[in-house]
Amino acid sequence: MRWQDHIVATPDTLHGSPRFKGTRIPVSVVLDNLAAGLSPEELYADYPTLPKEAIPAALAYAAELARDRIVPIPAT
Repeated sequence: MRWQDHIVATPDTLHGSPRFKGTRIPVSVVLDNLAAGLSPEELYADYPTLPKEAIPAALAYAAELARDRIVPIPAT
C-alpha cells in the first residue's frame, strides 16, 4: 500500500492537514477513531464518503511516521 496514492495535504484545504484524496476527512480522524476502538465497519458507516483504501492508507502513513520520528516515551 502506497499511502501517497491516497493521502494529500494542500494548504488551502483543512489548513494543510493530511486528508484523503477527494474528501475533507483528515487522516487523524481515522487514526483517532481506530485507536478508540471503532471497527472499520463503524468508521465507514460514520463517514460514508471515506474511500475503502482509507484505513490501510492511514495505517501505512502512521507506520511511516513512527519510523521517521521518535517521540519520547516515559520509562515505567
